[in-house]
Amino acid sequence: MTSTRLAALAGEDLPLHTLAERLLALAEAGLPAMYLPGADTFVFTRAGTVSPDGTRRLEQRGTSTRYAAITALGARFLPEDRQRALFGGRSAGAFAGLLVERLPGVVNLGDAALVAWAAAETGHPKLSDALDRVAELDVPGRPQYTVEAAWVLSALAAARGTVDVEDRLAAARTRLLAARTGDSPLFPHATGPGLVPGYRSHVACFADQTYPLQALARLHASGDDPAALAAADACAARICALQGDGGQWWWHYDARRGDVIEGYPVYSVHQHAMAPTALLDLTEAGGTDFGAAVRKGLRWMTDVPELAGPTGSPREPMIREDYGVTWRKVYRGDPKKAVRAARGLTTRVVPGARLAPLDRIFRPLAVDRECRPYEFGWMLFAWLGELPR
Repeated sequence: MTSTRLAALAGEDLPLHTLAERLLALAEAGLPAMYLPGADTFVFTRAGTVSPDGTRRLEQRGTSTRYAAITALGARFLPEDRQRALFGGRSAGAFAGLLVERLPGVVNLGDAALVAWAAAETGHPKLSDALDRVAELDVPGRPQYTVEAAWVLSALAAARGTVDVEDRLAAARTRLLAARTGDSPLFPHATGPGLVPGYRSHVACFADQTYPLQALARLHASGDDPAALAAADACAARICALQGDGGQWWWHYDARRGDVIEGYPVYSVHQHAMAPTALLDLTEAGGTDFGAAVRKGLRWMTDVPELAGPTGSPREPMIREDYGVTWRKVYRGDPKKAVRAARGLTTRVVPGARLAPLDRIFRPLAVDRECRPYEFGWMLFAWLGELPR
């Protein structure tokens, strides 16, 4: 596989380039097992199970419109014959068209926004209809989850060269930028009150940062919006400053202060896909080059300090070609996510509180043995894509 991003990685760090090539090959090999031919969609997840006799296998569970749309967004960068191997004989564009036809039955704003984004990127003739469905679900004045609001903005930015979306684009931009608290560079979990309980309204996740900064960068690239680019840059600078020593992209942040509340779980998709696609989009839009942080995060996929054995070799690899997956995350294994709950509640009253004994009691030694299609979709997007200017 060749792309501008992969070529740049080869020039910067050849072993990491080899790792990226390995992961991309795994994505192509693993996605067909996540496709359901009878339903013409993708599973929600493939989860590892162990039978009574000790045999390990992967079980398909559920279906997901948003994961299907993300897969189309990423796979469109592959040669068409290789796209067809992933979508039951269809190209990524034809599969996106199938998702567009199903939009009248879609009731989730994020799902609809991703389908519209895929329609815009693949040049679907019913893009206007797709955007109209997004508008029907995006009730003016109603708060939305930040991730979904960011996907709306990305979809509109992708469509603006084809459809007149300027009024909707301005509203989506304003909503996202206005969601931040004070002078914090980070984004909250929702764009307004009502969706998140008050006691945890300050808690935001990694996705609440990467998708908005990506959307704002892509907005600037689609036109000229220095304020949007500056907001994206500030968010990226903060999450990169907070990145773990082992390259970990941490999970929960205090959106008011720009601090880490709780680092775990560390998700593979953040390391190999979501952080790279957001930060590389930002650089290509004219923002700061955070390539060193991208490379540091990618390296975690093989150098996982949480899983290092006594000799330094991993007790369990996160990359499993034998199953066609990357394992989903490393986590604490604490009952009912007790550490996250305790830190979320405590930091509401005492910002910056760490409750350090919890780190010793609940060490991040557990592996979540599942894999979801969007993880591979964003991986293809991150490393094979290039931001249009």
